[in-house]
Amino acid sequence: MEVERGSERLTRTRPPARHTDQVTTESTTDDDAVGAFAEHLTLGRGLAANSVRAYVRDVEHLLAFVGPDVPLDAIDLAALRAWLAQGSERGHARATLARRGASARAFFAWARRTGRVDVDPAVRLASPRVARRLPTVLEVDPARVLMERARELAQDGSPEAVRAWVAVELLYATGARVSELVGLDVGDVDRAERTVRVLGKGAKERVVPFGVPAGRALDAWLSGPRAHLDRGTAGAALLIGDRGGRWGQRQVRETVHRLAALAAVDDVAPHDLRHSAATHLLAGGSDLRTVQEVLGHSSLATTERYTHVSADRLRASFEQAFPRA
Repeated sequence: MEVERGSERLTRTRPPARHTDQVTTESTTDDDAVGAFAEHLTLGRGLAANSVRAYVRDVEHLLAFVGPDVPLDAIDLAALRAWLAQGSERGHARATLARRGASARAFFAWARRTGRVDVDPAVRLASPRVARRLPTVLEVDPARVLMERARELAQDGSPEAVRAWVAVELLYATGARVSELVGLDVGDVDRAERTVRVLGKGAKERVVPFGVPAGRALDAWLSGPRAHLDRGTAGAALLIGDRGGRWGQRQVRETVHRLAALAAVDDVAPHDLRHSAATHLLAGGSDLRTVQEVLGHSSLATTERYTHVSADRLRASFEQAFPRA
């Protein structure tokens, strides 16, 4: 059974109006539990579809590991540890194992709250720590070169080139995630105030300002090329693909990589432009709280990693320029 199709089918078997955190004593199969858990993640916690699929995939893998005849309340800590150990033996990355541990803890905590198990076996389940790597960041000058190259290519007025220009400008100007970028509608953009309303993780909205260069790219895109691609199937989508539908994340990534090559700068992904925006804001004097609001981080600790990037850049510059470094 494919995880995605299985999880969608299971989710539809549950009435959408029912709140899955209500304690129940009814007898349910493991499939029912997984479907209800997926509904809880979507409706109760507001997680994005990709996150829900990852959690569900991990839980279904766990249930397949312990065996189809083993009820939920028979799964203990030893079984959970054996499941993670199997992944380690197969060479799974630490990040994958950490995510699986988080999925198991979330699932059994929910199962305990809803009365599906009497004891939560995952309370003491430890998963490997993931080494925190510093994000990839473009220097200010290469970032400027990338944006300028995108603008130059867009001068021919082709929808593809103008769309690429507005995409990189918005990614860099707003620090938006690629999923947030492709989810933008025309109505989310206030061109007069130069702000954009972004729907982030957990369905949380934030309003982010953008500068004059991004505004010019938006004006160029909305003044004609978008209408040229619109075949009535994209709805209110801001960015429309070549087939007339909402532009996809994969196409954005391919476009950013292509523009980086054409601009002869270090290869970057859309998320690297988000990292670059945050780092450059901090280097320019913005405080952490402001950057947190711009990026939509729920925790300030997530934003603080960009201070390490700035410190490393400062140290490298000091060592290169100061004669007694």
